[in-house]
Amino acid sequence: MTRINEKALLEDEAKYCSYGDTVHYLEPAKFFTRCCGSFLYDNQETPFLDLQMWYSAVNFGYANERLNNAMKRQLDTLPQLASQYLHKEKVELAAMLCASMKKAWGEDGRVHFNVGGSQSVEDSLKLVRNACKGKSLMLAFEGGYHGRTLGASSITSSYRYRRRYGHFGERGMFIPFPYCFRCPYKMRRESCGMFCADQFERLFETEYYGMWDPKAQEAEYAAFYVECIQGTGGYIVPPEGYFPRLKRILDEHKILLVDDEIQMGFYRTGKLWGIENFGVTPDVLVFGKAMTNGLNPLAGIWAKEALINPDMFPCGSTHSTFASNPLGTAVALETMKMIHENDYETRVADLGRYFLAGLKDLQSGYPSIIGDVDGLGLALRAEICKADGFTPDKAMLDRIVDEGIKGDIDVNGRKYGLVLDVGGYYKNVITFAPSLHITREEIDLGMRLLDEILKRVTKK
Repeated sequence: MTRINEKALLEDEAKYCSYGDTVHYLEPAKFFTRCCGSFLYDNQETPFLDLQMWYSAVNFGYANERLNNAMKRQLDTLPQLASQYLHKEKVELAAMLCASMKKAWGEDGRVHFNVGGSQSVEDSLKLVRNACKGKSLMLAFEGGYHGRTLGASSITSSYRYRRRYGHFGERGMFIPFPYCFRCPYKMRRESCGMFCADQFERLFETEYYGMWDPKAQEAEYAAFYVECIQGTGGYIVPPEGYFPRLKRILDEHKILLVDDEIQMGFYRTGKLWGIENFGVTPDVLVFGKAMTNGLNPLAGIWAKEALINPDMFPCGSTHSTFASNPLGTAVALETMKMIHENDYETRVADLGRYFLAGLKDLQSGYPSIIGDVDGLGLALRAEICKADGFTPDKAMLDRIVDEGIKGDIDVNGRKYGLVLDVGGYYKNVITFAPSLHITREEIDLGMRLLDEILKRVTKK
């Protein structure tokens, strides 16, 4: 394989590339040249075990032969088509997605495609505002992430993404997420009685709490945007019973539930849709990322029939030139066929338990560094803390990530690197989103690499 000139490329990047679409955690930034399965390879052909898989976009492994071949076939038949015409892949994909919703919740609905997660969140905002007679106020969670376009950033809790640009009509009211390890109310999971849900429900007790007009029986807010497990917020798993309680409150006050599955969909949590784990039916669901295994920017929304039928949401309500493009829909259709032919539910649950057990073993060996581990399916977390087991330690996490990316960890005479993702409210959480095709041997390798890294950082 021909090696690239990294020095020259970095000089050109510094001169010609906008940094607005780049995340430079490392200095200098890391180049990779190829990928396969659970591994990325750098310019020296060092294998890096990837335990974040492009923020859960590559659920089915890098260079997945079946999905790659689906794109190649489409490239040779119908690679492009203006969206005023139809192609069978779009229709078949929409039908399969709607069938999955019908199976999960018994609800009829329709699918609307777009080119990325943020764009589909924007489409959902249009749909919600239309259904709720133009209401532009939304509820969302503290720690929630829904994208960085103007509308999506207004319901993303981080002010950093809005600070330079102002607001775009919508405005989120941010409600504390049930983050039991760092409960905002200083309660304990085993004895709180779901105090956080009580605090949300009390906002509707009187008009003077600013949410509800009891005389008109109408809320000022149109929808509540949720991630069933917070993604960028740190892969936080809510306690059992929280979402059914939340949905009951929303239904009683005619507020829609919009479920953002962009990171947790397509079996990341052991279910096709993450929110299936929690026993509630969303009114709108946003999906993307892993649907094409990262091969094409395709995303979309599903909504109940009453919200999205042609009379309610007519032709041209929202549009993108590349929405439902043939390459993306062909790969996504193959993804849906693949997951219907294989038992990902059992596979992910089994591998998730094995991975979580490995993290708990690491925690027991490094209690002064790892404060909390948790997970559902193959969405897992390790919270890096100071010696008290609670105070966030971002500096330590940065050192852990830096050690992994060096690519110099010796395992049985071969050098490896480790790709980790940073998340959490305090940027002190390792969020693990490995390939759903990861093997137990690769999980063992990941634990070995993490152990070697933790040995290094505790010696310094």
